[in-house]
Amino acid sequence: MTPALNDALSRARARVEAALETALPADDQPPTRLHQAMRYAVLAPGKRLRPFLVYEAGALCGVDASDLDPAACAVEMIHAYSLVHDDLPAMDDDDLRRGQPTCHRAFDESTAILAGDALQTLAFEHLAGATGVAAERRLEMVRTLAAAVGSQGMAGGQALDLGAVRHQLNAAQLETMHRYKTGALILASLRLGSLSGPHGVDDSVRQRLDEYGQCIGLAFQVQDDILDVTGDSEAIGKTSGADARRAKPTYPGLMGLEASQQFARRLRDGAVDALGGMGSGADRLRALADYIIQRER
Repeated sequence: MTPALNDALSRARARVEAALETALPADDQPPTRLHQAMRYAVLAPGKRLRPFLVYEAGALCGVDASDLDPAACAVEMIHAYSLVHDDLPAMDDDDLRRGQPTCHRAFDESTAILAGDALQTLAFEHLAGATGVAAERRLEMVRTLAAAVGSQGMAGGQALDLGAVRHQLNAAQLETMHRYKTGALILASLRLGSLSGPHGVDDSVRQRLDEYGQCIGLAFQVQDDILDVTGDSEAIGKTSGADARRAKPTYPGLMGLEASQQFARRLRDGAVDALGGMGSGADRLRALADYIIQRER
């Protein structure tokens, strides 16, 4: 990771975590156990890549950071909710997330389910109440986020993932599953950033950001699949080798480790190419594409 990207990620992380501290219910507010679980899930150490994408896309479109905080919080709440539910015994049945016990292990299964439910609804409540954004834009942002997490997005991808256990998928099916499961929220983060401003976004800018988001969204999942093979639990913050043990379809399983690494690099190149002509303001997004396929956690 370049020093400039590291600094930008750190600033975005600090900003969104400060905003989340106030956006989430206090842990002493009844029902306290539910609110404690929500805060546990969201404020656990994380990369905050999705909020970073909100801030970077918004900056490219001339949006003030303060007007981007609601969208940044909303996508992180949705992401945290998805992790809580993905880890449940009925889903992936994981014990470790972000280097600490999963929410249902730290609390209990019923509390974790309710924490995920509450985080999902809080995300939309927070986004709808973004006072710095015009009402018609907030409506479009809510619609954008809802589409990204529904049956044609993240939830649909998770359903495809569960249905694919012990089945062999071809490359097109695996790509579709991951574009839904992981890529949809990453793409929505960029769109929310561009929508947060008071004026319309140039169609060419939106198209370039969409192309970039599609590439890095899939690259992120390819690298996740690679890390499940090459990483260790302490480094990646979750149980390694879990996909193979559950007989889940992955890119290394489909095409081999080396070919998967090559595919990730091609996606990185596509992401960088999509930002051509956008000037130095997109340099951090270009560096992020490199980081996504080089990360070790």
